[in-house]
Amino acid sequence: MSAPRNTFLPRFAIAALVGAALVALADANLNPYLLSIIQFIGLNIILAVSLNVTNGFIGLFSLGHPAFMTVGGYVAAILVIPPERKAALLPDLPAFLAAQEWSFLPALIAGGSVAALVALIVGFPVLRLRGHYLAVATLGLIFIVQSFAVNLRGVTRGALGLSGLPELTNLWWVYLFCLVTIYVCWQLKHSSLGRTMLAIRENELAASCLGVKVARMRILSFVLGAFLAGIAGGLWVHLVTLISPSSFSFILAFEIVVMVVLGGTGSITGAVLVAVVLSVLTQLLRPVEEAANLFGASQMIVAFVVLVVLITRPKGLFGTAEPDLVGWLLRPFRKSKAA
Repeated sequence: MSAPRNTFLPRFAIAALVGAALVALADANLNPYLLSIIQFIGLNIILAVSLNVTNGFIGLFSLGHPAFMTVGGYVAAILVIPPERKAALLPDLPAFLAAQEWSFLPALIAGGSVAALVALIVGFPVLRLRGHYLAVATLGLIFIVQSFAVNLRGVTRGALGLSGLPELTNLWWVYLFCLVTIYVCWQLKHSSLGRTMLAIRENELAASCLGVKVARMRILSFVLGAFLAGIAGGLWVHLVTLISPSSFSFILAFEIVVMVVLGGTGSITGAVLVAVVLSVLTQLLRPVEEAANLFGASQMIVAFVVLVVLITRPKGLFGTAEPDLVGWLLRPFRKSKAA
């Protein structure tokens, strides 16, 4: 059962403070390799929760997140590069961009905004499609964006990509945007706007007959998901310090969809938990794959888990429900106090 909406804010504040304490401990005691793994887990949480807005809340089947990550990543990277380096690397940049050097946060917001603008432009024709037709169309968007990145050599350096970027992403930035993503998506889901989206997912014709602007709501969810994916792309790029047209492939799109489907289409809690579990499982299996020369074993295990879950629980682990994890964790303390 999900917590009542009027108790969400204090519970969220408690969880955020506990998370901040854990982040501080990790930042002070863990080595850079482990910190980078935790940051990738956080990025997967942002991607899974943001895709849930599109695929879970309103029932679209979009595979376009890597395209929006590419857009957001390139925009953020170009904006933070110093002007003297841009002149050498990117000779075809417009003059107003070539002279700019933005700080990290505005660059991330700009990257997300441009990704949202691309989603808005693409959304009008693409979101007229349904089901697997929409999936194929959004999958094609990945290849279109990659083709632009390859051919605009004077703006993106083409297939060479942008390397040697400043390592601006850290655990605190990832944690901050995880909190923002979860908070915004939770509040959206439990608002009248979110209930409208869920109604469209359950019965689009009935919602339309009741006066719901279905096309407008579909575009809104698509744009919001793209904005958050663009920010995740900017964080990702400044964590690995490079970006190329192939940085975010269609394989990543399926991995994010798996997180949403396993957790439950519409469940924010489920998306977070599955993103953490799958990210950790992938990291644990990687040394085994390399030692046994069984590359791709983790993907086979994940595929098997997906099949089992879909057979036993077609709506995912939680469906659209939000289990009260904070209450569950605090239950032992309540029992001891009552005793």
